[in-house]
Parts: sequence; C-alpha cells; structure tokens
Amino acid sequence: MDPSGYVDVLRNTFSTVALLVSAAIIPSLIVGLCVAVFQATTSINEQTLSFLPRLLITIVAIALGVNWGLQQVMDFFNYIITMIPEVVS
Repeated sequence: MDPSGYVDVLRNTFSTVALLVSAAIIPSLIVGLCVAVFQATTSINEQTLSFLPRLLITIVAIALGVNWGLQQVMDFFNYIITMIPEVVS
C-alpha cells in the first residue's frame, strides 16, 4: 500500500471520531448557549442552572443516537477489516 492509502485510513478514522463526538457535543453546546443567554438577560448567576440542562440533553442525544453511532462504528470496522490485505501486502 502506498502512503496515500495510509493517509486515507487515518482521515477516515479522524472523520468517524469527529462525527461521533460532535453528535453528542453539538446539542450540549446549543443548550449551553441558550441557558447562557437566559442567565445574561435575567442576571441569574447560578452555576448549577447551566449544568443540569446540558447534562440531560447530552444523555438524551447519546440515547437517541446510539443506534446510528453503533452503525457508523460497525461500518468503519468493516472498512478496516477489508483494508487488512492491502496493508499487509
């Protein structure tokens, strides 16, 4: 396998990881921004007010996306398994 093949495998690895992580982080960031705007407009400076909604949204996002995420990981695993003969030879 030429070096560009290894770069493709590494790129696919990073893109799969970024996709899976962003599926859980982006909803939390959006809720955190909404809570921060709410706190700024009402002058409420309670730290726990921003933690609980972000935690709940992150748990819900992970629970709803677990099937999709597992399918992505399985597709990537199959891709890696099919690349073994090319890497070895």
